[in-house]
Amino acid sequence: MYLKSIIKGIIGTAVLFGFYFVVITLISGRQFALEQFSAFWYFVVSLAVGFGIQIGLYSYLRSAIHQNASKGALVFSGTTSTVAMISCCAHYLANILPIIGVAGAISLVAQYQIQLFWFGLAANLAGIGYIASKIIKFSKNHAKY
Repeated sequence: MYLKSIIKGIIGTAVLFGFYFVVITLISGRQFALEQFSAFWYFVVSLAVGFGIQIGLYSYLRSAIHQNASKGALVFSGTTSTVAMISCCAHYLANILPIIGVAGAISLVAQYQIQLFWFGLAANLAGIGYIASKIIKFSKNHAKY
């Protein structure tokens, strides 16, 4: 059960990395994606690893209780992590999107990219804490029987 959860967490981390590089590469090219990763690697790695940890914990919890656990925290923080990772380069979408309203929104996101990274990290920690508390609660209740 542990190994399967760890593998799912590693896969979740890899998928988020892949998504980051594909989106940034499609928007601005491979070289730019590598430059952005070089500049913000500590945020990108932290967000992806945090997401992977949540996937692993959720997988463990789900298999431990053999029923559906709440997916809300995982979905929320995973989405936030993805948005934060991509926000560092979102303003380059303005090059391919002629709609001024969309370009304005992208510029706003790009202006607050560091704050979005921090928000994504906080959401990751909250998601990890939430799922971990459910595992602890399940373990305590299960130990009584």
